[in-house]
Amino acid sequence: METGDAIAEILKREGVETLICYPVNHLIEAAARADIRTIVVRQERIGLHMADAMSRVSSGKTIGAFAMQMGPGAENAMGGVAQAFGDSVPILVMPMGYTRGQAHVTPNFNSSLNFKHITKQTEPITSANEIPNVMRRAFTQLRNGRPGPVLVEIPADLFGEEVENFSYKPTLSTRSGPDPEEVGTVADVLMSAKNPVIYVGQGVHYAEAWPQLKRLAELLAIPVMSSLGGKSAFPEDHPLSLGAAGVAMSLPLHEFLHKADVVFGIGCSFTETSFGVTMPKGPKIIHCTLEPTDLNKDVEADYALIGDAALTLDAVLEHVEKKLDGKPRDHNNVSQEIASLREKWLAKWMPKLTSDQSPLCPYRVIWDLANTVDVANTIVTHDAGSPRDQTTPFWTSTTPLSYIGWGKTTQLGSGLGFAMGAKLAQPDKLCINIWGDAAIGFTGMDFETAVRERIPILSILLNNFCMAIELKIMQVATEKYRSTDISGDYAAMARAFGGYGERVTEAQEIIPAIQRGIEQTQNGVPALLEFITDKEVEVSRF
Repeated sequence: METGDAIAEILKREGVETLICYPVNHLIEAAARADIRTIVVRQERIGLHMADAMSRVSSGKTIGAFAMQMGPGAENAMGGVAQAFGDSVPILVMPMGYTRGQAHVTPNFNSSLNFKHITKQTEPITSANEIPNVMRRAFTQLRNGRPGPVLVEIPADLFGEEVENFSYKPTLSTRSGPDPEEVGTVADVLMSAKNPVIYVGQGVHYAEAWPQLKRLAELLAIPVMSSLGGKSAFPEDHPLSLGAAGVAMSLPLHEFLHKADVVFGIGCSFTETSFGVTMPKGPKIIHCTLEPTDLNKDVEADYALIGDAALTLDAVLEHVEKKLDGKPRDHNNVSQEIASLREKWLAKWMPKLTSDQSPLCPYRVIWDLANTVDVANTIVTHDAGSPRDQTTPFWTSTTPLSYIGWGKTTQLGSGLGFAMGAKLAQPDKLCINIWGDAAIGFTGMDFETAVRERIPILSILLNNFCMAIELKIMQVATEKYRSTDISGDYAAMARAFGGYGERVTEAQEIIPAIQRGIEQTQNGVPALLEFITDKEVEVSRF
């Protein structure tokens, strides 16, 4: 068996049905011969974001895979890999490499060396017969421990060589649980807390620990908040939900977090970033994570449980249920306080959420979108800056894996790739990306990929002809700033690519346009709705 065919066969045995790619990489042809769907994108970063989303919305069970050319192709891919590393997403990255004689000659770009700091593992294939060993090590890292991207570099001169005595079986996936003695201590601390809060990270998604999380919150009447990566792990229409914490957040979340005496972090790293919430200094911290290096990294832990989020919650629940004799605590007082704070908060924002102004208020667009789609059967994501901060507090996620968020780093335009990857992994869902006119400038050409590859997503563009949030930051910093005005008719662009494009300028047309866009996606056509908005910069922060 030739090398390319051997690698493609391993991908199939590991459950990879789609290879996102950018030529030239000889693995692409081998994958196509093996009946693996190959999707060619217009730039490497979008392909990596697609692979990223495929892994996320399957809880890591289906590994997203991306292949690209040597040198510039690998260099262009670094942003997408860095985001997957920051958000602990398992993707397989397979760049072609320079020939083995040139791979370590300066200034040739060596992927296995240069990606080491933004991957869980990198390894070049040095000989044809080592392919099964290298790929086994790669998939073992992808399926075990803390998730993260893994890179396998394939030298250009390796293709065409023969693999002798090819043999490969799919890798195992393991889980580990917390220290039993510490579990009892943590359960007692949680039960004796007066104002506890549960903080949920993305690890709950990977462990599929949603039922256990809900059971614990209801047993002890504990309010639940999430990181952006953990959003949708707990139903946000639940009376105990506080929503997600980022740059923007709800009033109930802020109030309950800052009066908490215990914060129970589950499936999270407690990493302090510019896009997340900073933990207050007062409460005791219980840190439950799969990765020991997370402990005391940014937030000092008082108690810790190391292990899979589902196994950890199972263990804690066993202690709690015995002590409560299976009888949940009354959560009426807590729920009523949350509801009262939410009502007060929404009353403040309702003028923007229901505004009839023209240019449109972006909050009105997001509000109408959230109240028009079938949220339970929708996967939504957003881009950086204003779309993120305007969407996250007001989008109520009700089912697991219905929201793709990120908490550490991202590149403008990533939402388009996320939506396409989500649609590939969950074809029966309505998959939406919300972006701005700055983001579409980075990756808008890949809307053509959605059309060409028949990936019917709904793309919501908030076009204010200006990088509004950047303008505000620059103005505050210097009082002198360069123009951030930008322009374009992006609905026309979508139509030119063969998709559906519509520009909306009046508030009464928002919902009808959304309905038309959804209908187009149901007919297999990607749709881009361009809403002309004002330069809104206010976000829900306290």
